[in-house]
Amino acid sequence: MITYNTDGVKMPKIKRRNVTAWIKAVADSYGKKVGEIGYLFVDDAKILEVNREYLGHDYYTDIITFDYDEGDTINGDLVISLDTVRSNAKLFGKDYDEELHRVIIHGILHLCGINDKGPGEREIMEAAENKALKWMS
Repeated sequence: MITYNTDGVKMPKIKRRNVTAWIKAVADSYGKKVGEIGYLFVDDAKILEVNREYLGHDYYTDIITFDYDEGDTINGDLVISLDTVRSNAKLFGKDYDEELHRVIIHGILHLCGINDKGPGEREIMEAAENKALKWMS
């Protein structure tokens, strides 16, 4: 089950049924089933608070993924700052909706085992995001 909630922001205009089907299709392409996935859309102040409290990081980010995977079933909580998604869309010259979908799937790709911190991993993640985004359009 995939849930979508907000804390301090308006719910973004996403087609939940389509996004849910898309997430399941992407997970399936990695041999994963979707268990319990919770999206929480927040503002920059809230994501900074979460980043400090749970990860000890003192900076803003677009998404924080908490991974509770069990075998081939992905489970997790994904906290997304709509403020940072909006600023990144402007920064990278992207459409806000496209950037939001990129971040939504970025967390799922993490749960599927793709990392983006080590050497060469960022390029692998970007390629996976781009492939997944083609399925959504």
